[in-house]
Amino acid sequence: RVCSFKQLRKDLEEVKELLARATRKRLRDVLMTEKHKLELEIKNQPVPEPKDVIEEEKTTLGGYTVKINNYGWDQSEKFIKIYISLNGVQKLPAENVLVNFTERSFDLLVKNLNGKNYTMTFNNLLKPICVEGSTRKIKTDTVLVMCKKKREEKWACLTQVEKESKEKEEAAYDTSDPSEGLMNLLKKMYAEGDDEMKRTINKAWVESREKQSKGDIPMDI
Repeated sequence: RVCSFKQLRKDLEEVKELLARATRKRLRDVLMTEKHKLELEIKNQPVPEPKDVIEEEKTTLGGYTVKINNYGWDQSEKFIKIYISLNGVQKLPAENVLVNFTERSFDLLVKNLNGKNYTMTFNNLLKPICVEGSTRKIKTDTVLVMCKKKREEKWACLTQVEKESKEKEEAAYDTSDPSEGLMNLLKKMYAEGDDEMKRTINKAWVESREKQSKGDIPMDI
């Protein structure tokens, strides 16, 4: 359906170009008839959904496609604002920067920027957004995606996944036993630390065991 709609638009553009150059009346009459026919077909075509358009564009992209992972975000009372840095994006035609919104997601596609295409998908937004009120703005070297909040409230993070991750991390250290909380912290530091950090933690562990065995401290850390 989307392909048919796009093809009709391209045919109409070409007929208009030919009409602008044509000088013979008979040829102009034929082109005018074709123009009216195409305009009627387009009018009767169902308008493609934004999601359909983006998916169709993705399947027909040429060149190298880059998945965007880096972004910054902020919020106001009414909007969640996601900032994506893309050098020279302001030089593109506006139609090369597409964003589709749903109540809990958005999908960004930037076409043919310095010979590459860029995509970003955010699923499972923390809270629902208003599709109609959400938009995107093209600034110097930046695309600003503005998701309109359905309710004017502060978001603790962007996605449900981030929220669950934070809750798990907090639960790991939320314990009534101080020694257990310290052990969890040490284990995390050891797992994420470099060789020097691991040697330091091992040394502290050995020393604490020696002190405990001598009765200097009553509790195993």
